[in-house]
Amino acid sequence: MRHLKLYSIVALLMIAFMASCSKDFIEVAPEGKPLEDSYYRNEAEATAALIAVYDVTRKNSGGFENMITMMNAGSDDHFAGGGGATDGAGIQGFSNYTITPITIPASFWNDHYQGIFRANILMQKLPNVDMSDALKTRFEAESKALRALYYFNLVRMFKNVPLILEPLTPADMYNVLQATPADVYTQIELDLVAAIAVLPATVPDAEKGRFTKGAAQALLGKVYLFDGKNTQAAAVLAEVNGTPGSPNQYGNYLLANYNDLWVVNNKFNAESLLEVAHASTGSSHWGVWGSGSDEGNSVNVMVGPRGYVKLGSAAPSLPAGWSFNVITQELYNQLNGDPRFNATIFDLKALQTSGQADYIAGYQDTGYFLNKFLPRQADVSTGTGDAVLNYRQNTYVIRLADAYLMEAEALGGTGTRAQALLDAVRARVGLSPVPVSMTAIKAERRKELAGEGHRFFDLVRWGDAASVLSSRGFVAGKNEIFPIPYKELENTMIQQNPNYN
Repeated sequence: MRHLKLYSIVALLMIAFMASCSKDFIEVAPEGKPLEDSYYRNEAEATAALIAVYDVTRKNSGGFENMITMMNAGSDDHFAGGGGATDGAGIQGFSNYTITPITIPASFWNDHYQGIFRANILMQKLPNVDMSDALKTRFEAESKALRALYYFNLVRMFKNVPLILEPLTPADMYNVLQATPADVYTQIELDLVAAIAVLPATVPDAEKGRFTKGAAQALLGKVYLFDGKNTQAAAVLAEVNGTPGSPNQYGNYLLANYNDLWVVNNKFNAESLLEVAHASTGSSHWGVWGSGSDEGNSVNVMVGPRGYVKLGSAAPSLPAGWSFNVITQELYNQLNGDPRFNATIFDLKALQTSGQADYIAGYQDTGYFLNKFLPRQADVSTGTGDAVLNYRQNTYVIRLADAYLMEAEALGGTGTRAQALLDAVRARVGLSPVPVSMTAIKAERRKELAGEGHRFFDLVRWGDAASVLSSRGFVAGKNEIFPIPYKELENTMIQQNPNYN
């Protein structure tokens, strides 16, 4: 059980990239390589440890096994794609619902528990660190918020997971039992409520990427929604959203131009509530890719078309990619005519037909690619690392339009405020109001958030996955969650999820 081993602090010090923090915050000068017992002596060491807790947020879009491309692949909006039916057994198996305890990438379990371990040990050590009480309180709040985020991902993906709130001893690690999902959700909610009471409303530019009060509230609202606590979800999301269409109490607002959300330089913009940062300056290479020390956004290269060649002036300049997460015809049809179409879908089929561009068709090719994360020639790194591993586009975990639609859903898809929230999302892209309803909210979430990794979780939450995904092989009572990786079951008390034995 790799996630339960007591990693040495040496491993934490080797981390060069802290994915959820801006450059100024993450550049901490190392002070040797002390062992865990003699570490956490002062503010600098505690800061390095906190950065290590943040590092696991890179799971959203870093490495081949990232949340965005994996969760997209299991939805009705994308196929796995790639180079062939065996190109990434995990992502292929989730896309066609043949995934097993052997083929599930273990990192979706292990990486999140690594973040939880780091949070737990930092909180254990904080009382004896030589730093101000105010800073200790903030570090604890950030650690709790991050632990909540990692447990939220785990409980949504695996449902039946151990709840570990303090570092384990070697004698204990093989005797851990799974908690009930209700207990996990309770702890997530407790952590976030405690964090919200402490976290700052805003942070200076040099600390962008750190948890704020609004980010924790948005996450808590989402957690409540998944936990079936709609009244609580609506209340906390209202704190984040404020008056629909106007700046909220923290200065967040919907960007006037939807396309600006996908401008690579537009990091930590006003619509962003919780964001993962990437950089092209870390010289990431194949030897460290996916290890936690690489800084680049892997979604970019994964969703780019293979063998792309620009032939005419109407085609953009793009580097080649690996053709994962190709867009389904159904999503194309849903977005066709919508103002968000061009920001979301790159219609390479049309460019090829008109002689403007060419490419090599990958597996499950439709000719439609995910434009939100499409790699651009101007963003190709010229550093010393492997260029394909050093894209710098940030990714959103939660943005304000998502929070608007979650609140409207929590309100039951009815009433004046739910209507105003839906209207604001549509008005931003120039669409007229439609009567609010759960059907309208579901349709709006699909189009507004397409390709951002939310669709599969939405379908499961709504109880729609079995009907929508049946043609892909989805089995009700099984495929709502992943199988637990086989290695986690060996010599442990952990039980496999239903119907995966």
